[in-house]
Amino acid sequence: MTRLIKYALFLSAALALAGCNETLEDISPKAERQLPASIVTAMKAKGMSKSSPVMMRIFKEEGKLEVWKAKQNGRYDMIASYDICKWSGKLGPKFTEGDRQAPEGFYTVRPAQMNPKSSYYLSFNMGFPNAYDRVNGRTGQHLMVHGACSSAGCYSMTDDQVAQIYAFARDSFKGGQRDFQIQAFPFRMTPENMARYRGDPNYGFWKMLKEGYDHFELTKVPPKVDVCEKRYVFNQSAPEGESFTPAGACPPTTQPDSLIMAYQQYQTQYDKAFSLALGASARAQPAPTIAGHKEALLVADWSKRRARGERVSREPPSLATTAVAEAPRPETPAATPSVAATASAYTASPDPQGLQRAAEAVSGQPATPVTGEAAPMTRPMTTGAIPAPSPRPEAAEAAPAPAAEQKTGSVRRRLWNLFGG
Repeated sequence: MTRLIKYALFLSAALALAGCNETLEDISPKAERQLPASIVTAMKAKGMSKSSPVMMRIFKEEGKLEVWKAKQNGRYDMIASYDICKWSGKLGPKFTEGDRQAPEGFYTVRPAQMNPKSSYYLSFNMGFPNAYDRVNGRTGQHLMVHGACSSAGCYSMTDDQVAQIYAFARDSFKGGQRDFQIQAFPFRMTPENMARYRGDPNYGFWKMLKEGYDHFELTKVPPKVDVCEKRYVFNQSAPEGESFTPAGACPPTTQPDSLIMAYQQYQTQYDKAFSLALGASARAQPAPTIAGHKEALLVADWSKRRARGERVSREPPSLATTAVAEAPRPETPAATPSVAATASAYTASPDPQGLQRAAEAVSGQPATPVTGEAAPMTRPMTTGAIPAPSPRPEAAEAAPAPAAEQKTGSVRRRLWNLFGG
């Protein structure tokens, strides 16, 4: 018996000592899973490396998460697309803590936001609320992309999917990328979809997001994102000594002529397609959308009451929905352009090199023609520092809050702090 007690004490001491000296690999081997050989081969064929910069796009209605990586010429190409397992809420932005809405907007992910010890297999924090959210009074925390296929305001993937998504980000950080951009949209912002939702209360917000969507579709470079006058602005350069402040007036800004011209040509194509979409006799029905901050508060109150064990309805409440009214056709279609068929539009344009020059202006480096040999990448690119020129909404049953991902216990907390969680 004495020998067994001594052995148990020795084992406990060994485990405690190991716990104090755990490394990232010791803590979470799953965070070091490598990408499949098939993806690595596909990256090489596209002129990418495992450590080249990454960005991601999310589309709620289509239920897709896309991973894009930089090629040797500095422009990005899609390397993987995943079906989102679950996201909660409706189409539309997140307004308040507890409204169960998955965010929409432009977010930044840094290494400290990666969580190799997530209770949801692996995860990373999207960075909500960002500057736009905060200045507009939007609240919430712990909004993640994670595994476990369970969502209460996050974008949830299967464990195998999130392992690959995590690996893309991890390898890019190892290659020197300081942060990456994740763009979350309600749907692909085509003329047809914008026409379908033109009467929605969120339409003004979506038109603003679409400008950033269009800039990426044009240049295939993540747009430089700033906030002023409580709105997003994209690929704008302020004069020396001027800066963007979220609640302040926007400073005088400039854009390169090549980007302005390409954007105007882009809008011409969009206007034509939007007009056709407005006149279409048959369109897919809009998906459910959140009816603004008032409905978000109703859902948040429902969530609190449910958490207290009160008897509430099984499904979150919503304001009475009304049919989307047929808006009168504008003389000039929506001012913010979208992109339906970029390649064909610019192949047929009078300036076929305009798109290439626009990409060069945004990326700050020469871009080789798409059909030519890729030039070496001169420097790593980072979200928010790009030089500016001189579906399934299946609301899950009550899931543990992402905040619970941080384990209790002093040793666990110290280890967690090492990774910025």
